Amino acid sequence: MTTFRSLGLAEPLLRALDACGYDTPTPIQAQAIPAQLARRDVLGCAQTGTGKTAAFCLPILQHLSEGLPARNKRSPRPKIRALILTPTRELAAQIGDNLQSYGRHTPLSHHVIYGGVSQRRQVQALERGFDVLVACPGRLLDLHGQGYVDLSAVEHLILDEADRMLDMGFIHDVRRVLRLVPSKRQGLLFSATMPAAIVKLSREILNDPVMVEVTPQATTVEKIQQKVMIVPQADKKRLLRELIHTQDVERAIVFTRTKRGANRLVQQLERGGIEAVAIHGNKSQNARQRALDAFRDGRMAILVATDVASRGIDVDDISHVFNYDLPHEPESYVHRIGRTARAGREGIAIAFCDPDEVKNLRQIERLIGEAIEVDEDHEWHTALPQARRPAPTTQRRHARHSRGRR
Repeated sequence: MTTFRSLGLAEPLLRALDACGYDTPTPIQAQAIPAQLARRDVLGCAQTGTGKTAAFCLPILQHLSEGLPARNKRSPRPKIRALILTPTRELAAQIGDNLQSYGRHTPLSHHVIYGGVSQRRQVQALERGFDVLVACPGRLLDLHGQGYVDLSAVEHLILDEADRMLDMGFIHDVRRVLRLVPSKRQGLLFSATMPAAIVKLSREILNDPVMVEVTPQATTVEKIQQKVMIVPQADKKRLLRELIHTQDVERAIVFTRTKRGANRLVQQLERGGIEAVAIHGNKSQNARQRALDAFRDGRMAILVATDVASRGIDVDDISHVFNYDLPHEPESYVHRIGRTARAGREGIAIAFCDPDEVKNLRQIERLIGEAIEVDEDHEWHTALPQARRPAPTTQRRHARHSRGRR
């Protein structure tokens, strides 16, 4: 049986993992950690919730700790030796928390930088110095332009959720960051999907990388019960209120397409006697953190979010995901519903589809390789304009033919 010890991790990291309750490595950890410890670049394809944060954090902490003496007040100010780029504040904060847990028995320090908050504390931390920087590209470049950030000593460059960075328009910022770090470095790129643009970007960042892919791209979790309800846009809010009142909804995320739509839906739910809180890019970081804290500790059972929350929220007991608006990018659907059925539990994902959104629905079905069951058991059901039979993916055609041969 593969263990963290057999992967070659050092004793301080093993003690930290034991304290975190980590027993055995996940598939991506078992494949990626040895390659990184051998100083290889890694191109990883893995969805949120597969353990990839530990997969790249642990080898970095080990490399940076090797030969590092204990520090005291007379020690020289640490330089940034590892840079982790991530698309959202929530994911950056989560990675920072993980670094704190994994590195508790090492002398290493880290800091997290993102926009939406005052830069004063971030500047103070940069002036003191630290070993690992977790950053969103925009604020990082802003502080570099002000002369506060020195990336000349970076030995490890990590891009996490690279496809999400591409979706959010950070690709040019990422390329600007590439020009600020040494060309001789270890490169790691992790992405939930591998579109052509990400493959092209990986060639700019990585040198002869080891490819690690632990799950087929954009597959849905088998333990998620998926349904779609065909409903006019004007009736979606009433259908959502009815489902929350009548279904066994313990904790749910409701995804909307726009920030304004998220705010408006919260108001409409509250008028129906349902407490909810919104999270999106226009909220300040403090407001977003308060919303997440209320959702995590159970004070608020309904979180209304844009796609900023489709990755980076690590809450195990979300019973339902509602796609109030279908996403334009079918891959986003997979990441949204992946917020439920975590930690071995089952989950329910219900999509609302206005007849004008049928094109988006078919794109999703083609991506996942199956038709989503239509639930007609509601008073606002509207017939689809035409038959829905998505073409099977190559993977599903192969599986079907294999079954036929048996």
